[in-house]
Amino acid sequence: MMILSVEGAAAECRPTVGASNCRGLVSGNGVLVTVGPCDLIRTSVDGVIWVDRTSGTPSSLYSVAYGNGIFVAVGNEGAIVTSTDGIAWTSQNSGTDDRLRGIAYGDGIFAAVGYSGTIVTSRKAVRWTTRSSGTDDRLQDIAYGHRTFVAVGWNGAILTSKHGHTWTRRSSGTSSRLWRVAYTDGDPSTSNDKQHFVPRSGLFAME
Repeated sequence: MMILSVEGAAAECRPTVGASNCRGLVSGNGVLVTVGPCDLIRTSVDGVIWVDRTSGTPSSLYSVAYGNGIFVAVGNEGAIVTSTDGIAWTSQNSGTDDRLRGIAYGDGIFAAVGYSGTIVTSRKAVRWTTRSSGTDDRLQDIAYGHRTFVAVGWNGAILTSKHGHTWTRRSSGTSSRLWRVAYTDGDPSTSNDKQHFVPRSGLFAME
């Protein structure tokens, strides 16, 4: 199932000393990659020693995903950068100038979301296609689980898609800003959380 949070701090990333200001963190091929403000990219193989990398973009980065042997990070001004090893990064043309805030990988597809309802997808993270989200709401995060992409954002926005091509808006039961969405096999209930169940979706929104 998916868990959504309207508390921005719920997604705060604190990997370890030397990786402060982390906005996104992913593990792939034995490497940890974290991204953040002012084009920050750092990597580590043990979570203790972190090395700064050249990102290939001047834009701040907000999220990073790994799939099909590729790291993909996204950020302001439609920035997308890719790497096969976490060390050397290449800037890609996303086809948008909107700020991107989240990226996920699933079913052989990378899907990134951002301001003004922006959604872009790609199989190999080189050629990106803009998809219709049906909303102008800012989309803040995206995750993949149970063979479904789920994007969340402002005004209680929840969008779902099986393959990243066609997106459907779901009722969240809230008009709050949804900051994060994550996939878990465990129990989404936590103490002192107010939850909004999304019918027929297996989703819980928490505020």
